[in-house]
Amino acid sequence: MNQISSSAKIGRNVNIGFFTVIMDDVEIGDNSVIGNHVIIYPNTIIGAGVRIDDGAVLGKLPMRAVNSTLKLYATLPPAIIGAGSIIGTYGIVYRGAKLDEGVMVADGASVREGTSIGQHTIIGRSVTVENSSYVGEYCKIETGAYITAYSHIEDHVFVAPGVVTANDNFAGRTKDRSKYYRGVTVEQGGRIGAQATILPGKVIGADGFVGAGSVLTHDADSGMVYMGNPAKKLRPVPEAELLKNQDYMEEKDHAQKGSNDSFKRIQE
Repeated sequence: MNQISSSAKIGRNVNIGFFTVIMDDVEIGDNSVIGNHVIIYPNTIIGAGVRIDDGAVLGKLPMRAVNSTLKLYATLPPAIIGAGSIIGTYGIVYRGAKLDEGVMVADGASVREGTSIGQHTIIGRSVTVENSSYVGEYCKIETGAYITAYSHIEDHVFVAPGVVTANDNFAGRTKDRSKYYRGVTVEQGGRIGAQATILPGKVIGADGFVGAGSVLTHDADSGMVYMGNPAKKLRPVPEAELLKNQDYMEEKDHAQKGSNDSFKRIQE
């Protein structure tokens, strides 16, 4: 049995599973599919052709521990899920998060408040994207990666499984440490290998590459490969791998075709 608020606006041809809760003033676009045991909190906006899998939670307010230095946002805007997006099983998108069209948030992943995700980006299984971050278009954040709060990730960035980023040089000590929080920055086309660690405030330049298992303790120059602990500059990224030499119009066409095909299957 479902519980759907009388003020919710449900579009045409929306398929809703069992034991789902849709709260006040939620908007769901045409041809969307909502799974079983889904909870959609007030004011959440869901575009057309969106798929929400079982157990997902959308528009949840963030929690705040008694001793947390972070402020709870009192007036967060609604969560927005762009057309053609997919939220996997037990995925969580917090209130104040915005997903552009065609975004995939895979099983068990979470996107925190104040965070924006660009179109056709993939947030992999069990990934956490913390609050007040930005992730651009056509990015791939792979399984189990951790994107710390206040990070800025530009378009076409690849983050491999198990990558850890940090924003607190004081490791939880000193009462005024929050004044010095700095997320990481990965400029356009940057790549990070599996299990690498990026320390607070560090910048990976455009087309920069940090190798698997590395610990980046300083900024990485554009177009250069860094490896080791601490990571050291090794060599230039091969010319053939630079972003300017990739056919991303073809990738965009493929992503758009995938969204259109998914939309057609939902309609059928």
